[in-house]
Amino acid sequence: MLRSNTTLAAEAGRFLESLARANLSLHTRRSYASDLKLFVEHFSPSGKAPPAPSEFDALKIREFMAECYRRGNSNPSVARKLSALRSFFDFLVREGVIPHSPAKLVATPKTAKTLPAVMTPEETNALLDGLPRQEGSEKNAAPLARDRLIFELLYGGGLRVGELVGLDLEDFDRGDRWIRVRGKGRKERLVPFGRKAGEALDRYLQLRPATDQPALLLNSRKGRLTARSVERIVKRYAVALMGDPSLHPHSLRHAFATHLLSDGADLRAIQELLGHASLSTTQKYTQLSLEELMKIYDRSHPKA
Repeated sequence: MLRSNTTLAAEAGRFLESLARANLSLHTRRSYASDLKLFVEHFSPSGKAPPAPSEFDALKIREFMAECYRRGNSNPSVARKLSALRSFFDFLVREGVIPHSPAKLVATPKTAKTLPAVMTPEETNALLDGLPRQEGSEKNAAPLARDRLIFELLYGGGLRVGELVGLDLEDFDRGDRWIRVRGKGRKERLVPFGRKAGEALDRYLQLRPATDQPALLLNSRKGRLTARSVERIVKRYAVALMGDPSLHPHSLRHAFATHLLSDGADLRAIQELLGHASLSTTQKYTQLSLEELMKIYDRSHPKA
């Protein structure tokens, strides 16, 4: 039997609570909360009560999407909001609030399949080699050693920024050079790290402030470093060493995957290292390498 005596805002709140129990990342939960807040507000003009969940149909969903476009949202932004609504209405179906999801009848806006430019191995090595090696004063030694470790793990391990800041000291097997990484949905995987990352880790652990904090990477207050702080750190060095303000932590993960493929690594192995559930997601990272191979073929093969 369907539950009809409920409100849109109340069900949105229950849905967001379910996301927290499902161990979804804080970033995902915040995005869903922002999109649902906008959705509820759109159907609550001047403080009026919005329609009940059972009163929604595909036309109302499209009305909300049209309002998003009117506000200047791009196709990818509207597609993300529609994805949040689909998850929300699927939740209502599972909970017996509505018989079927109206969001399933709405087509996803088309988005351009563009990929960011990926750094060459030479550019990546120049960036990492350009990081400060002279720690200078004792006060600056630990932060500089930490920053070098950040770059070595992002590029050397292909980690997501959320995975990086979630690392604890106990996640490292320094003898066999393995890291236990908690990825999306709290799925764990083992990722190897190389000699340079190992050296950077050893150096940082020598200088890391004494604290009971289990987190690997610490801020100036001896708390866990945040993803936003890592983004600022990466951008600061990218601007100083390469003059490129567009570089971000994911650029290093992208370079990690692309360079592995260029050197002959198996696509399935790259998928495992990146923690992708689907091979198609991994192929997106390697598309640029495949395009470069085609250019080389066209230039070099006598029958091209």
